[in-house]
Amino acid sequence: MKIAIGIEYDGSHFHGWQSQPSGDTVQDLVERALGSIAGEPVRLSAAGRTDAGVHALAQVAHFETASVRPNSAWVRGVNAMLPQAVAVQWAAQVSDDFHARYSAVSRTYRYVLSTSPVRPALHHGRIGWFHLPLNLNAMRSAIVCLEGEHDFSAFRSSECQAKSPVRILRSWNIERRGGYLFFEFNANGFLHHMVRNIVGCLVYVGKGRHPPGWLTEVLASRDRRKAAPTFSPDGLYFSAVEYAPGWKLPTFELGHIVFPEQVLA
Repeated sequence: MKIAIGIEYDGSHFHGWQSQPSGDTVQDLVERALGSIAGEPVRLSAAGRTDAGVHALAQVAHFETASVRPNSAWVRGVNAMLPQAVAVQWAAQVSDDFHARYSAVSRTYRYVLSTSPVRPALHHGRIGWFHLPLNLNAMRSAIVCLEGEHDFSAFRSSECQAKSPVRILRSWNIERRGGYLFFEFNANGFLHHMVRNIVGCLVYVGKGRHPPGWLTEVLASRDRRKAAPTFSPDGLYFSAVEYAPGWKLPTFELGHIVFPEQVLA
């Protein structure tokens, strides 16, 4: 059978999601825990690959197994074998044609940025930081040019393995809450470092180094060298994956997991 799971993790403790020879990634840890419950090796496929230091509120992955277990075993049983910084939030049996990555309609990332004059301590590793005030209106004016379908090569890591640099940025939001800025990006998919590179460019605009129209020039150039340096991973959260309603999977809405009735059975 095929099982889908939702996973939350603090990425500051690990070398990213993707399995590595060191075995110190979220995928490696969850696969080992699942394998212990299943009594056989388990291999995960995920909706997105987060970098070292990047967090997830709603990562989705699937695996196949011949073992029959209640959903609670794939949640509480697996969590008992995971470190505190990683937790399976839900599990649901899905049909054989479901794929955590290829069945996804869209993905959402959020970036939390402190604009305090001094660096944070209690939230170290969980929020980004910039020591100067940032012009919110300028950043909002700049990002409009990224809406829709574009070649995002200028915001793509040189290590990106995606076959095409074309992505559709469906929506965005930037808002200020006290001393923090919250960025949100929803797209059909993201390139390696794409969000962090966009945030870096917006910070350049916000601090006045470039006018809002500069971002249009960067996008049109398709040249990574024209953009700002890659911003810190600390404040980046993989916050949602959207699937067609027919899959009947739990969704993540404003910090709350919404469960279809059959998932609770």
